[in-house]
Amino acid sequence: MGASDSTPTYVEERSGGFYLRGTRVSLDSVVHQFQQGASAESILRAFPLIGSLERVYGAIAYYLAHKIDVDAYLERQREISEAQRSSQRIPDDLRRRLERARQESHRRS
Repeated sequence: MGASDSTPTYVEERSGGFYLRGTRVSLDSVVHQFQQGASAESILRAFPLIGSLERVYGAIAYYLAHKIDVDAYLERQREISEAQRSSQRIPDDLRRRLERARQESHRRS
């Protein structure tokens, strides 16, 4: 299935990731919303650059048809993100300012 037949291709692989064809919207974003129970309509509202419900459903159909591969990709992305997050230490002064801001926010609410 692809560009050689009359079936539209909704997802493309580029720069090491999966994207909705012709947009900067990652398949990760759509899949995450879908896994959280979001409707196609709410996904389109969250990512209007997708352009149409047809394209949202096309992305979901792509995910379901390639679930093993996409889930493996998403897990690799999660691991990379976790590794990056754990290797980045927040400077002590920034940590103190964030903690003060958090405390002030709790006092106001």
